[in-house]
Order: sequence, then C-alpha cells, then structure tokens
Amino acid sequence: LIYYTTKLKHYNMEILIFAETDDKGNLKKDAYEIASYASEISSENGGNVNALCFNASNAESLSNYGVDKIINSKNEELKNFDPSNYSKCITEVFNNEECNLLVLSSSSNSKHIGGILSVLIDASYVTNVISKLTNGEKMTVVRNTFTNKAFETVEIIKNKIILAISKNSFGLKEKPVKSEVVEINFNIPESRNKVKSIDRATNKVTIADADIVVSGGRGLKGPENWHLVENLAEVLGGATACSKPVSDLGWRPHGEHVGQTGKPVSSNLYIAIGISGAIQHLAGVNSSKVKVVINTDPEAPFFKAADYGIVGDAFEVVPKLIDKLKEFKAVND
Repeated sequence: LIYYTTKLKHYNMEILIFAETDDKGNLKKDAYEIASYASEISSENGGNVNALCFNASNAESLSNYGVDKIINSKNEELKNFDPSNYSKCITEVFNNEECNLLVLSSSSNSKHIGGILSVLIDASYVTNVISKLTNGEKMTVVRNTFTNKAFETVEIIKNKIILAISKNSFGLKEKPVKSEVVEINFNIPESRNKVKSIDRATNKVTIADADIVVSGGRGLKGPENWHLVENLAEVLGGATACSKPVSDLGWRPHGEHVGQTGKPVSSNLYIAIGISGAIQHLAGVNSSKVKVVINTDPEAPFFKAADYGIVGDAFEVVPKLIDKLKEFKAVND
C-alpha cells in the first residue's frame, strides 16, 4: 500500500463527468458507468452531478443514471478527437460549474487527455480506479496497479481531483432524476492537427465496449479458420480479438490485437482460443473478470491465469460450445 499523506476536511462534491460518444453520436456504455459512479459519490457526500458530452444524440439518457445537469456541445469541431480542444472545453465547464471532482472513463481518449487536464485544472489525478472515493479526515481511493496484479490505496493531496474509472469495475446503476439539459457552443480555435482519414474497426461490437471478448491465437493455424472465433463471438454478443503473433502474421488487423502492447481488455468474460499466454498478452487481459482458455497444451501458461480451462482441440471444442449456446438461447428466448 502506498500512502500520500494529507488531511482534507469533508466537503460537498460538485462533480463533472466527461461522457464519451461513439462514431454515431451515441453515448458509450462507459458514460453510464461513470455516471453511476459519480451519482453514488454525490449521494454519500452531497453536491450535484454534471455531465459534458460532445455531439451526443441521446444525451438526455444520462438522466437515468443520476445526472443533474447535462451539457451537450454541438460544435462540429469536436466530432473528431483533438486532445487540446477537448481538454480546454472540459476545463472550461469544470471551472464554470465550480466542480472539484472530474470523473473520466479509461478509454484511450480519456487516458490521452487525463494528464493534460490535471495540469490545466491543477488536480490530483488517479487512474485505474476500482473503489469509491472516501471523503473524511483523509480522502483515499483504491486503484489497480502492476498490470492489475496488485491494489494500491492512494491518498489525495489536492482539493481538486480527477479519477479515471477502470472499465467494468463499478457497473451500471440506474437512478432516474429530472435533469437540466443545456446545449452549448464553445469558442474553439483552429486545430493544429488535421485528420486526413479514420480507420474504424469493423466489429459489430468494439473491443473497448464489449462485455465479452473472444480472442484467437496461432493455435487456429490460419485466417481461414477464424470463423470459429467470429461464430462464438456472434452467439455470445461479443467482440473478436487476437494475439500479437496473429496480427503480425497478417491473419487479423492490428486493431484486434489485445495485450500489453495492443489494446487492454477489461471485459466481464474473456475467452482465449489457441493462445498460449505470453506474459505481455496476460498483462493486457488480466483485469478481465472471468478468463476462459481453450488449448491443446495442458502446460500452456494461460491455464495458470485462467478461471476456467479446457484442454482440447479448438476445432472440436468450439463448434460444440457454439451448438450448446445456441440450444441454451433457444430455450431461454
């Protein structure tokens, strides 16, 4: 446990959340999770929950998760991520609403701007948060550390705070309230960055937003067998992913590569098919709540980290698993 000592008096929490949207303008699941988190903090400590969205088509839906005031910008300049403009707009609203707590998700965009915001706001910044913020003689929060192998208790040293909530660590908790909805237009200078093109993942469900991720490795022997991963992901309503060697071989796009050197995964269920479990891969998926591995090698490192393991040939196991899941869904639909 690491402690940063200070003593802060109990005070109401005026909270701002930055609620991110997808490329279609719909709020991401993470937006509702951090709204639920902020609402819980507000209930225990007093104060209001404010939300800032950029071009959200369904901003008012945040009222179902305890948000008192929803601020939605219609600036066209904010449709594409720009760390400088995003940070300045968030800081402006944070100061105008006289907030002392900013809650972010753990998306790649929020991670990008978190450090910038901590300087602009002059705030303590804690990432990978997995607990509620305690507000008493000392203010502390618990976070994941060492690639999710340990917990760290951090004591806040400043009156202004930025917390980035680890994905799926808090869940969605509905709390319908009557929200004030405000549209705002920021005065945004011309960006120093020009977006030439954007390549988006073709998955029906993105890795970042998925509760379930099905991932394949070299054990599938070639891209022509990837239908096993895709079919299992489809029946589960999950996203597809792959290990680094698979993307390096060109079997799958690099956007599907998960692990410490790829995209981190914090899903509720992670299924690894034909992946041995190199340390870099395990480090990137370790925060998933339930990990299942299917591999012919009983000595594969992944079995030591998995919650459930199946020693068997994926070409026999996966089709049977898909059939059983379809039968289960047919009975329960």
